Amino acid sequence: MNGQASFALRGRNPDVLTCIANLSNDEVFTPPEFANRMLDTLAEAWAAANGGADIWADKTVTFLDPCTKSGVFLREITSRLTKGLAGEIPDLEERVDHVLTKQVFGIGITYLTSLLARRSVYCSKHAKGEHSIAKGFDNDHGNIWFERTEHRWVDGRCTYCGAGQKTFDRGEGLETHAYSFIHTDDIKARMAELFGGDMQFDVIIGNPPYQMKGGAGGTSDSSIYHLFVEQALNLDPRHAVFVIPSRWLAGGRGMDDFRKAMLSGKHIRNLVDYTKMSTAFPGVDFEGGVGYFLWDRNYQGDCEYTLVLGDEEQPAVVRRLDEFDIFVRDTRAVSILKKVQHLDEPSMADLVSGDTPFGLPTNFVGYKDKPFRGSLALYLTERGQRLVVHTARSGIRKNVHLIDSWKVLLPEAYGERGAIPALVLGPTIVAPPASVCTQTYLVAGPLASKKAAASVQSYTRTRFFRFLVSLRKITQHALRSTYSWVPQQKWNRTWTDEALYAKYGITRKEQTYIESQIRTMNLENGNDE
Repeated sequence: MNGQASFALRGRNPDVLTCIANLSNDEVFTPPEFANRMLDTLAEAWAAANGGADIWADKTVTFLDPCTKSGVFLREITSRLTKGLAGEIPDLEERVDHVLTKQVFGIGITYLTSLLARRSVYCSKHAKGEHSIAKGFDNDHGNIWFERTEHRWVDGRCTYCGAGQKTFDRGEGLETHAYSFIHTDDIKARMAELFGGDMQFDVIIGNPPYQMKGGAGGTSDSSIYHLFVEQALNLDPRHAVFVIPSRWLAGGRGMDDFRKAMLSGKHIRNLVDYTKMSTAFPGVDFEGGVGYFLWDRNYQGDCEYTLVLGDEEQPAVVRRLDEFDIFVRDTRAVSILKKVQHLDEPSMADLVSGDTPFGLPTNFVGYKDKPFRGSLALYLTERGQRLVVHTARSGIRKNVHLIDSWKVLLPEAYGERGAIPALVLGPTIVAPPASVCTQTYLVAGPLASKKAAASVQSYTRTRFFRFLVSLRKITQHALRSTYSWVPQQKWNRTWTDEALYAKYGITRKEQTYIESQIRTMNLENGNDE
């Protein structure tokens, strides 16, 4: 075997795996540099838990990537093991064959990615092909398995992942995106079927698909990355290392149980959190950022947490993950939050409506441009433009008590892709009686007068208000729960940051920190200066 040919791929310039376009923002290829940072974290944790032992020098350790795409994790693991086992298995061909047939396993998420992964790991899309560097396989897929899997439909939805039957009940020629790892009732039996025998993996590592289109059973998407993590933990590995969107730390539809179990379980030894997605994955851009964690079955304690705020990595700190119901990403914010909570005031969440306050969706079209007898002013956004149109009172069945009061409209969504300092929220609107809005807004109200509404609006424009919102707003969406940590005030004055800093005893250092994170907002039109 040519010793120079086997693992030179990693050292090429450029590495082929840095040149592959992502399938989508939901199925993102992991950059080799990022994968290696995760593997470095794994090696450190393994050494800490095993008396300083080198995981890459252990020929018995088994690895599984249950959602392999480019094969980067398996490739880098193979490279490290090939070097680390040189002393124990001197013959290179024998060593490589041992690693590939006994230690490294993967499950492709699609037919295409399974071929790509085999090419990355075996240097051939056929594991037993003439160009494969593995010589011990008797089948073409080797230890990187893929077969078409079907969803299980009940009432138009998949019982495993929530996919909509209308979208994914496809013919043989199309991918079903029924990911095998999460489409089973008995994952241990499934692993035995795929790889033979009673499989016990020491390390499960990967970057799972993030969302399922129509996963809520309709047109909206829902998160599925947590299903891969939960399934991996069902296999009882010694370590699980996953890169997933950071929104699980504070938000995400259906994430409450997952977040509580992960944060309170105290098995997360390391957490590295990027607030800006493109800092970790160049060319990928979505709200909330991304991060990876190392879960250790035999560890119970606080977590070593590293925050990469924008493009700047903060010093690692030891954190208790379950101090609050969600995780506060920046340690510097905790002292401020505790000062605010100490006064035990009513929450703005008690004043803010739920989603779609008047039952009118964002794409509502039952309106007229000009007022008519008995009509209500309707605030909406169309093609990015804020408009005030008119609709019939008879069409409103939800929150009718808010119609004829003063109120403040809070934008339901505002995204900045991890920008620092941030605005956090878009401009608010004071809306008079005889008015409603679409799903574009939430409503703070009812308010007693125009003066009270103006007072609320002045509060929303302060950096202090938007800073407290930012602690719970990890994506572009700001629903009622996002305002849980913002205290209500007396609505008889114009609120300023100076007055709020004085009320809550915010130190000069804390003020400087808040102002480094939150941009000012122009008091005339709500836009940033």
